[in-house]
Amino acid sequence: MDLNGKTVLVTGASSGIGAALAPALAARGATVGIVARRADRLESVLARCRTQSPNSAMWTADLSDLDAAVHVVEIALAQFGHVDGLVNNAAIGKRKLVHTLTADDLDTTMRTNFTSPIRMAMALLPAMIERGSGLIVNVSSMGGRLGIAHEAAYSASKFAMCGWSESARIDLDGTGVKVKLVLPGPIATEIWELQPGELPGMYDGPFVTAADCAADIVRAIEDPDGFEYYTPELVPGGWAQKDLIVGKTQNCDQFLTGMAQMAAASD
Repeated sequence: MDLNGKTVLVTGASSGIGAALAPALAARGATVGIVARRADRLESVLARCRTQSPNSAMWTADLSDLDAAVHVVEIALAQFGHVDGLVNNAAIGKRKLVHTLTADDLDTTMRTNFTSPIRMAMALLPAMIERGSGLIVNVSSMGGRLGIAHEAAYSASKFAMCGWSESARIDLDGTGVKVKLVLPGPIATEIWELQPGELPGMYDGPFVTAADCAADIVRAIEDPDGFEYYTPELVPGGWAQKDLIVGKTQNCDQFLTGMAQMAAASD
């Protein structure tokens, strides 16, 4: 997608990757619609967007509420006239042992990380297909390609996003609507912060900045051909994230045994 003159909706834009991405898109000439729960932080991001793109707008919403998520799409379509691209970036973490997860933990994580973004995409697809153009960018995670210790609900939600994205890419072939899947690794965002009643993350650095991740997403959006993008391709220290995924699929039993040993050692 050539971003100049396009309208792009970005979720989870009050901090982290979304807060870095929205102004980067505006700097490329896009009108940006930004969505998140925290109005004060969102207003600050909007001000940065408007220095480059004065028609950018914001909507405050809790995207774990499915009706609110779809309503944001309806408002954006009404205000902008059309939406060329959607970046589904909003997500929550959930670090608990699988046997301590509650039904609410599972439902909230799945709604926020999978059902809500996909419902937003589905709400946009009819108009995109009718125009013969559009782009859905789903920001999943390395946790959507491999199971992470203590993160069963989170990994399940991100695996689901990967699966939907692959099938949608196939189904939409030839329509002019494209789907891209972004797989961030260790990015310095709030998702790593320890939450009450949860466990600390097993990984403790080094991290890549949200700005660097946002730059990778911009490149993915502007790439005319690709589908799957690892960000960063090389984790600080030099190992390639894609190689880890390929290694896991080649010997899943060995990978899972190793991960379980690492988790036991950290506990």
